Amino acid sequence: MPNYVKNTTYPGLFDLLAPHSCRGCGHIGNVLCDRCKKYILNTRTNLCPICKNPNPTGVCQACTKNSAIEPLPSTFIINERTDLLDDLIHALKYQSIRSLAKPLAELMNAALPSFGSLVYIVPLPTISRHIRARGLDHTLLIAKQLAKLRPYFKIAKLLTRQNNTVQVGTDAKTRIAQANSAYSISTHAIINPSATYILLDDVWTTGASLRSATKKLQQAGVNDITLAILALSRIN
Repeated sequence: MPNYVKNTTYPGLFDLLAPHSCRGCGHIGNVLCDRCKKYILNTRTNLCPICKNPNPTGVCQACTKNSAIEPLPSTFIINERTDLLDDLIHALKYQSIRSLAKPLAELMNAALPSFGSLVYIVPLPTISRHIRARGLDHTLLIAKQLAKLRPYFKIAKLLTRQNNTVQVGTDAKTRIAQANSAYSISTHAIINPSATYILLDDVWTTGASLRSATKKLQQAGVNDITLAILALSRIN
C-alpha cells in the first residue's frame, strides 16, 4: 500500500473521533489551547526577515537601502521558528494534522494589520508530490481558515508551481537559483490592480521563494503586496 494512503484517508477521521490535546501543554480539548495561543502572541514581536531585528512592518529601511536585492513589501510574521510554533507547522505539514490549520490561521490573523475591503490571499504553491504524499496543501488550508476569520478576504490562486525542486537542506545560492524558476502566473489569473494581495507562506529561511513569487506578482500587475509568514528561521 502506498505510504500516502495513510495521510489522505485517516487524518480527517482521527480529527473527528480522537480527543484533541494541546500541542503546547497537553490539555485535553483543543489542538492549541487559548492559553498557549496567548503565550505565542504575547511573546510575539514583528521582525525584519533580513536582519531579524524588531520592526513594526517587517521592513527595515537600512536593510532595504543596503540590500542588493529588490526591496521587500510590508512583511508580517507570527514569530521566530522555535519550540511550539515550529511544532505546529511541522505537525500540519508532515503529520497531516488538518485541525492545526485553524489555530495557525488565528495566529496569523492576529499578526496582520487592518486592510481595505478588497483583499486577496495568495497561498504560495506547494510541490504537487508533497500534496499527494501528505494528503493536503498546508498553505491553502491556512488561507481558507484565514478567509473565514476575515470574510472580506478572498483566495486567489494566482501562482502555479513550475518545478518540484526541494529547498530543504540546500544553501542560499541554490535556493535562489531554484526559486527563480519555481513559479509562474496562472493562465486563468485575473489581476485587480486596486486590490491588496497577501502572499502567504509558512517559513522564511532565505526568502528566495517569497522574493521570486513577489516579483512574479508585480510583473503581472499587482501593485499592493503584503507578505504573511508563519515563522522566521534564524538559519539562512
